[in-house]
Amino acid sequence: MSDRKPVIISEEQLEEQRQYIQQIRLMPDAPKSYHVVTYGCQMNAHDSEILAGMLRDMGMEEAADRESADFVLFNTCCVRDNAERRALGNVTWLKEVRKKNPRLMIGVCGCMIQQPGMAEKILKQYRFVDLAFGTANLYRLPELMLKALESDQAVVEVEVEEQNTIAEGLPVQRLRHDAAYITIMYGCDNYCTYCIVPYVRGRERSREMSAIVAEAEALRDSGVKEIMLLGQNVNSYGKGLQTPVTFAQLLKALDDVGIPRIRFMTSHPKDLSDELIDVMAHSKHILPQFHLPVQHGNDEILRRMNRHYNRAQYLDRVRKLREAIPAIGLTTDIIVGFPGETEEQFQDTLSLVREVGYDSAFTFIYSPRTGTGAAKMPNQVPEDVSSRRIQELLKVQEECQKKALARFIGTEEEVLVEGLSRRSDTDVSGHGLHGLSVTFPGTESDVGEIVRVKIVGAKNNTLTGERI
Repeated sequence: MSDRKPVIISEEQLEEQRQYIQQIRLMPDAPKSYHVVTYGCQMNAHDSEILAGMLRDMGMEEAADRESADFVLFNTCCVRDNAERRALGNVTWLKEVRKKNPRLMIGVCGCMIQQPGMAEKILKQYRFVDLAFGTANLYRLPELMLKALESDQAVVEVEVEEQNTIAEGLPVQRLRHDAAYITIMYGCDNYCTYCIVPYVRGRERSREMSAIVAEAEALRDSGVKEIMLLGQNVNSYGKGLQTPVTFAQLLKALDDVGIPRIRFMTSHPKDLSDELIDVMAHSKHILPQFHLPVQHGNDEILRRMNRHYNRAQYLDRVRKLREAIPAIGLTTDIIVGFPGETEEQFQDTLSLVREVGYDSAFTFIYSPRTGTGAAKMPNQVPEDVSSRRIQELLKVQEECQKKALARFIGTEEEVLVEGLSRRSDTDVSGHGLHGLSVTFPGTESDVGEIVRVKIVGAKNNTLTGERI
């Protein structure tokens, strides 16, 4: 954990941003509608909710799509090259939209912009962009927006020195009324050699437990039934606070708040404590689900990834979780094609997947990120080899997933209904206690409700049920 203490944005600084919001509301030529396009993880999704909250306070209404908005803001990801290329491709596409709507404003923010040199690239190659800013100054959107409205030049600000800040009390336009994100910490200190996150999100810094609990209580009072706690590594929560607390202690406090369902992600295996497992096993509201990224099944690759655990230690964590919570749903992240990965080392990943039997897995081909340790490693794996390996991995995971999901047939699940099924307007779908998608007969009136169902079938990625 970094020795630097987080800097809490003062009430005076926040009031200054609120004044900028009021100035924008009074501007006759300010945009009247917005549309936020989000790429990447749940942290980005929650950041977009905050951005939308500030835009709403500026007097803008949310537009249904990019084409009908006066201001389009891309909240970007750079964890993999594909996400970056998609974002830039869509930004370029808006250049054509602007020909039909000259008043259209275009903004780009988030992790991609925080990368060294990206701000200069935006200024040089994407001259039609009006506003660009990184992750560190998200709370300053009103100030930057006002500058963009008052200037004929693009406003581009990326402040690396501010990456230890925490801004409390920002407005939020939540995506759902029944479920909500709560960010409990920012940044990462692990510096896995393949990962760009510490460079664009900064070092680890935790919110005060009292602020998190107060936010949860307000969400409970507003009728929220499920919260998802977010952080790059939630298991290391609290280490840099004035009075250090553990993630397990935070979970115990939130369990007492009384929100029916609590989830969290992402966890690092090296920081998964026995205390946390015990709190989960004896809680009332923490759901029996755990996302535990393994990344690889070979010890040498794990060492070069700088993961700080080996295969045996990871499997020991899995064993302890299943002993304490027998029905727990386990999911993971896996990378294939890491520099120097041999066929034998790849087979170690396949054998680990078979041994654990994950409910689902997010699988990726290694993507070099400039500035990370792995990008400079020799023996980069050819694309055709990586493509073949990921297909093999997907086949093995599919076989394991069928067995994992079949164990739920005949059991009962509580499902928080999220909406109508995409395949049938007589079915609804949502997520059960173990994090799996469940589809069953229902109507629009079920959305936002927790419904008890009996599981009667299992498909590739979802369970099917009948209302009890």
